[in-house]
Amino acid sequence: MPKNNTEKLDRRKLLSSMLIGGLTLPSISQSHEDPSSDKVTNNSLLWAVAWQETAAEFGALCHQAYNLARFKVQQAIDAKQSKSKPLAVIADMDNTIIAATSYWGYLINNEMDFFDDAIWDEWLPKNEITAVPGAKEFLDYCHENNVEIFYVTNRNQGERTYEYALNQLEYLGFPYADEAHLTVYRETSNKMPTKNVIRDSHELIVMLGDNLNDYKRDYYVDGTELRYQLMERDRKEFGDKFILLPNPTDGHWVRAIFGESEPAPTKENRVKLKNAATRKAWSGN
Repeated sequence: MPKNNTEKLDRRKLLSSMLIGGLTLPSISQSHEDPSSDKVTNNSLLWAVAWQETAAEFGALCHQAYNLARFKVQQAIDAKQSKSKPLAVIADMDNTIIAATSYWGYLINNEMDFFDDAIWDEWLPKNEITAVPGAKEFLDYCHENNVEIFYVTNRNQGERTYEYALNQLEYLGFPYADEAHLTVYRETSNKMPTKNVIRDSHELIVMLGDNLNDYKRDYYVDGTELRYQLMERDRKEFGDKFILLPNPTDGHWVRAIFGESEPAPTKENRVKLKNAATRKAWSGN
């Protein structure tokens, strides 16, 4: 999850004032809202989260991505020379190897339709997570064949951010869950410095992510059209140097629409979302 640190500080101050005033967030494990209320059933997140949670097609896309990643790894193993650099793969964490659908379900049940940073920070340490379909099998395959996995994520839950991230890797039983293989960026979403370091010491086979910004910083731009043009420029690299996992709820595609990765739940932003969704709508004539 990309973080805007100024917004994050403001939201933390708001959360602190709520707690001081005697108000607390509802329990992450349950909702106090009527699940059939209009605000819940009209939530703009419903289609995307329902697809992630139930669609066999979502699972198939994830397995397809990891099957392709395994094929790339096997190719590299077969071609490896005895004196060449050790082999490596870089993987993002959230929505690439770790599924966070319980978080989005919580927002829906509490009549929220935009990402909420304070609730994310409360939810994350609870480990109400699962592995993305195909992720565990692929990571174990790499480990069994001495292909190192480097986990690179951007999160910011304060001083315990790194501890929480490492704990999640251990909780899901992922290999290479140690400090030598985990990098956490708290102040930026730019992962390219770590990519460059790993590429110097290892033969980098492939990168895995749910966000094109996981692959190249080029995609951290304003505007959907420019981002799409960059994607077309790199189209031959997808499935070869970078393998993308499906994520319809968050990422830098959101920033391209709203100008920020975690837009506020305002009427103006809901209009922007509607306009993005209907920009090629049939006129009905």
